[in-house]
Amino acid sequence: MTEAHYHIVPHDGGWTYKVGDVFGATYSSEAQARDAAERAAAEQRVAPEQHDVEYEDENGRWRTEISGGAPDTEVD
Repeated sequence: MTEAHYHIVPHDGGWTYKVGDVFGATYSSEAQARDAAERAAAEQRVAPEQHDVEYEDENGRWRTEISGGAPDTEVD
């Protein structure tokens, strides 16, 4: 399962959240950045519709996997 870790960090004279190397908007307080990160994390947890994906692997065998589903999210 995919994971998304939201880190609250100082940024551009204020505060923001960061996921990987990507920064969110800058907020004037750490609390505002945390609230924004919590909202973004909650939106990530809403599972998109799942569906089957079929593909041929490198050995010529057909595979079926289920795509979709919500990632695990964490704000720290």
